[in-house]
Amino acid sequence: MGQFIVSARKYRPNDFDSLIGQENIARTLKNSIIRNQLAHAYLFCGPRGVGKTSAARIFAKTINCSNLSDDLVPCGVCESCLSFAEGRSYSIHELDAASNNSVDDIRNLTDKVRIPPQIGKYSVYIIDEVHMLSQQAFNAFLKTLEEPPSYAIFILATTEKHKILPTILSRCQTYDFNRISVENIVRNLKDIAQKEQVTIGDDTLHIIAQKADGAMRDALTLFDQTVAFCGHEVSYEQVIHNLNVLDYEYYFRLTADFLKGDYAATFLTFDEILSKGFNALHFVSGLSNHFRDLLVCKHDASQSLLELAPSVAQRYRELSAQCPAKFLYEALEVTTECEVSYRQSGNPRLLIEFALLKISRIMAAPAVAQATVQAAPTVQVAPQVAPVAQPAAPQPSPTAPTAQPATSTPQPETQNSELHTTDSKLSTTSRTPGPSTLSIKNVMKQVKSGASKQMEFAPEIEKVALNEENLKSVWEALVASESRSPNLSAALAKGNPQIDESRSVVTFKVSNITQKEYIDRHFLSRLESFVKERIDHPSLRLEVVLEEVSDQENSQKLYMPSDKANYLQKTSEEYRELKKTLGLDTI
Repeated sequence: MGQFIVSARKYRPNDFDSLIGQENIARTLKNSIIRNQLAHAYLFCGPRGVGKTSAARIFAKTINCSNLSDDLVPCGVCESCLSFAEGRSYSIHELDAASNNSVDDIRNLTDKVRIPPQIGKYSVYIIDEVHMLSQQAFNAFLKTLEEPPSYAIFILATTEKHKILPTILSRCQTYDFNRISVENIVRNLKDIAQKEQVTIGDDTLHIIAQKADGAMRDALTLFDQTVAFCGHEVSYEQVIHNLNVLDYEYYFRLTADFLKGDYAATFLTFDEILSKGFNALHFVSGLSNHFRDLLVCKHDASQSLLELAPSVAQRYRELSAQCPAKFLYEALEVTTECEVSYRQSGNPRLLIEFALLKISRIMAAPAVAQATVQAAPTVQVAPQVAPVAQPAAPQPSPTAPTAQPATSTPQPETQNSELHTTDSKLSTTSRTPGPSTLSIKNVMKQVKSGASKQMEFAPEIEKVALNEENLKSVWEALVASESRSPNLSAALAKGNPQIDESRSVVTFKVSNITQKEYIDRHFLSRLESFVKERIDHPSLRLEVVLEEVSDQENSQKLYMPSDKANYLQKTSEEYRELKKTLGLDTI
């Protein structure tokens, strides 16, 4: 039994054609080799496990191969290729910047750059996780990176491009690696499963690919873990148990309960999920993605965004047809708010259960509103039948009712009794509070719509002529309308408005420049509109002016604590007694 090699190493790409999900970058690098337009420094950026270091190794191996084919595939038999494969190449150097991030490490590297390659045409230096270099190490590396020897090529790889100095970025050709799509990961895993003689379904491969989150290396690691757990016969149930993945069936079941308004069933499902050890925040995030996928299925053009197995995608399409778009919008809004509030919540479980309750009520609220609308025509019938009820309309009395004589036409009496019963039901209904299933959002909409109707039928304000008496009345109304802003209301009350007919201006005074600037900037247009709506003068304007203060009044103002103490000493007997009792002196 040979030594086991993990799939991430065993099936690592060896040429540009086997580089998965980065076709554009592979094509660009191949063209630069064909045209002999090699830069002296490259920067490979992107998420983990997408092929940055693999692309750097392929590039270094290709440019040093002495028997390169026409399609730029290294021969694998020349001295350069063999030494690289055996890990003894002196032309290709790899440095981990996470553990070699000091100035001394960079100085050792720059010393090596002076030595020309022994085999091959170029000396290639691959620096992984370059963002981990210290500030001093970056500065020591700048000169060498800017003007290296003609045979030296630097390839820097990083997952955090924003941490690299701009002076480094400006010296490199930058290539941004993308996340690998679920389809590409599934296709590659299927090929590897065939080579390893592992039986595994497409649904299971999609679970592994989604768990990898766009990283091929992570997908291969999960594949090895799955095979170690399940053997060569891998089932869907074993994978979701081994990888701790929440099954789609839970989300489908929850959606069915949401549509029925059965919040109790959603609570039980959530409790079952927690009892199996799943993280509550992970559940909410998955529920948000579930509603997002249902929303994507609403339109044919957006269904290409689904990264699901074909059988699961078909179930999403069928369920999406049963879900109103409004329900999906509001449910997605609830789950998103729950995710944001989760970390600040003192009781996360209650927070999620309340979110489930709100989603369950989304479909219940329109049903109640519709029932209310359908009951409304019954009220309209009463005035039409009312004339029939006039001959006998008994009023409730504390005394026992007397027997009524029989009549020869009982039909009107029957109609009257039926109408009386209907009126009693209607009056009872009008006194009974509305059903508790109405949401706050719908109530607020009704309030706003009622307010807008009141605005539509509000009578126009009668304008008055511009004179001192009318201005005084309008100004009092203006002060009252600003009662919610006490400072502004107080300033207006002391404003003493005056009419300047020559300029069609109403002026009012404030005590300081700060008040004037603040009112001019924030309130003047609103105050002016209020006055112009009530005074018949189309060109009328409001103007804020500063109150004039005489030098004598200004000198009497007490600013310093010592001035205030001296003033109290002269005018207040209580102040003098307090100082004497406590033995205090003015400083």
